[in-house]
Amino acid sequence: MAKLKLTKTELKNQQNAYKQFSRFLPTLQLKKQQLQLEMRSSAARLRANEKEQELTRRGLNAWIALFGDEAGLELFPALLKLTRVDKAVTNIAGINVPVFRKADFEVAEYDLFRNDCWIDDALEILKTLIAQQEAHQVLEEQYRLLANELRVTTQRVNLFEKVKIPECRENIRRIRIYLGDLDTAGVVRSKIAKRKTQEAQL
Repeated sequence: MAKLKLTKTELKNQQNAYKQFSRFLPTLQLKKQQLQLEMRSSAARLRANEKEQELTRRGLNAWIALFGDEAGLELFPALLKLTRVDKAVTNIAGINVPVFRKADFEVAEYDLFRNDCWIDDALEILKTLIAQQEAHQVLEEQYRLLANELRVTTQRVNLFEKVKIPECRENIRRIRIYLGDLDTAGVVRSKIAKRKTQEAQL
């Protein structure tokens, strides 16, 4: 750490830095509060998605029971393929995060006469579940990005509040005391010199 210069120029530099840190701190504090709110919303969205998945799985289990054994389940991977996950980007509290829009699927042709009529409904439920799982991954990424930004913002708030602003305040105090002492010493020297001059004239 560089040694503090006890000069009027350094006093001005420290005062400018103090003003700058003090001006930026409320903005950072507001961003921190926004991110904390968004983190809570993000966590709630994740929980809601997990509940939706659970409900969808229950619906799918009813269809799976119709197969009677695991062999029938092998039909689904052959028929259903996830082709694309459509995502957008939105700005939350100053950072860009992904947003799930939809999942696109490709359904292979199958013989309607050889397969049961309810296979269409089962495939639709499976599509819903896969889309929910993809949405969950995007929501997890949102949460991770928000958490990282909150961590960085909190570090900056702490740096300004606990280090930079108190440091500038203390530096300003020290320089003012030193310059005040110099002024006082100057006045004393001037009075001594004046007195000596007067005594020499007598």
